[in-house]
Amino acid sequence: MDTFGVFSLIPVLVIIVFAVITRDTFISLVVGVAVGFLMVSSGNPVDAFNGLLDGLYTVMAESNTAWVLMLCGLFGSLIMLMRESGGVLGFSRLAQKYLKTRKSSVVGAWILGIIVFVDDYLNCLAVGAAVRDITDKHRVSREMLAYIINSTGVTVCAIIPFSTWSAFMGAQMETADMTGGLSVTSAYIHTVPFVIYGWLAVLLVPFFATGILPVFGPMKKAEQRALETGKVLSEESSAALVDLPDEEKKFEGKKCRALNFLLPILLVCILTISADDILVGLFAAIALCFVMYIPQRLMSVKRFFGCIMDGLVDMFPTLVIIILSYTLIEVNGQLGLIDFVVGVALKTVSPALLPVTVFVVIGLLSFASGSFWGLAAIAFPIVGPLAAALDANLFLCAGALISAVCFGGHICMYSDTVILTSASTQSTNAEYFRTAAPLVAVPFAASIVIFLALGILM
Repeated sequence: MDTFGVFSLIPVLVIIVFAVITRDTFISLVVGVAVGFLMVSSGNPVDAFNGLLDGLYTVMAESNTAWVLMLCGLFGSLIMLMRESGGVLGFSRLAQKYLKTRKSSVVGAWILGIIVFVDDYLNCLAVGAAVRDITDKHRVSREMLAYIINSTGVTVCAIIPFSTWSAFMGAQMETADMTGGLSVTSAYIHTVPFVIYGWLAVLLVPFFATGILPVFGPMKKAEQRALETGKVLSEESSAALVDLPDEEKKFEGKKCRALNFLLPILLVCILTISADDILVGLFAAIALCFVMYIPQRLMSVKRFFGCIMDGLVDMFPTLVIIILSYTLIEVNGQLGLIDFVVGVALKTVSPALLPVTVFVVIGLLSFASGSFWGLAAIAFPIVGPLAAALDANLFLCAGALISAVCFGGHICMYSDTVILTSASTQSTNAEYFRTAAPLVAVPFAASIVIFLALGILM
């Protein structure tokens, strides 16, 4: 059987259903991949297992898989080194000296969130640690602070081509043949202008935070409570107060140098641009950390290499998801999923409507399931051939897809970034969702209009 027709959608639907039920990308991908290989083997579990092994061997033998695994693993190591050196906290403490008014505190939090772009987890924790006490002093509600921080987490990582997000999404573009003959990094840079939701979500923050655009709904009440009573936390958040992350306590009373954060990050950016390969920048940045941290006696040689291993361990779940997502692509190819979807879409979807359709459908699925990288891994192999068949702009369609999963990470209350943001600001996930959702709806609606217009014009 060359194609399973509409039945080729079953593994994807299984993944979506399990993601909604379990809110766990790993479980969803495992079940979806297993179902796919069972279908290919006509329900024979032994043949399905052998097919799975063959699929894993095929995936792991590809150079693209090795590249993205090394890249994400080294990002984990670099992040761990910068944390352990105190560089992240040093940079955060430096920023506090310039945040002296209410407006400067919220704008400063926004700027700091943009600067700390290397990783969305690092962004959520570092910015919260840096500005929480100052925004409390100026009676900024923790709900508003959480909105600011999470608006510059996933979204900034998606529109800066030197992050774990850009590495993963760029690799997905290459797998889906959406690079237009360019290198992965160059293709992603060409896609960045079309990550419309990411740009709007980030750019609207200072307008809402400073009152240029009036906040509304539950956020308005939260800001009034903080201004009038000084209670920056809601009663619900106060009752469920979360302890500070260990990273915030470790360097209390110690001198931390901002340069230990700034110089490695700058080196990654510079070498990524000049060498057109972010992997080169990461190796160089880790080497620079060794040259900087050991003479300062921030850590021993043994601890330095221990941090590298600890960072790899922290990234292990992400690496597993990457391998599973590539294996899903392999089995979807055997099921004929791409051929089926492209064949149907040629009759039902026009090129002008493809970008906005991708953004709305994948965005809502991402919000409902809490799946971001896993969902992107599912969608790229479908959207890429579809865009090519319809002669739609590849970079615009990729930007619509990346925008969609950014939206999910921005608003889904059980997403990892929302969880970290809530912990960093000591606000509950439910409070974040209740107050931020109306504000997040603004860039979502605007993105729909822009993607529709771009689809027609391009």
